[in-house]
Amino acid sequence: MAAIVFGATTGCTSRQLPPVFGPSGATAHRRFTGWSRARVWGKLRRLILDELGSRGELDWSRCAIDSVNMWA
Repeated sequence: MAAIVFGATTGCTSRQLPPVFGPSGATAHRRFTGWSRARVWGKLRRLILDELGSRGELDWSRCAIDSVNMWA
């Protein structure tokens, strides 16, 4: 998970991942692809929003919406 988050936040490819994360770049890419197909990211987002909402810590007045479109 840390390797995937690192890649997402830095923009590096799976081949550029530092070895400090443990799994190879190919393994990180395979897990990311599998989790994406299983819709893990949307489910994780929903769980986080639900948890923050139940604590009263969700402030929609500070919401930002971003989008990236890529051709595959």
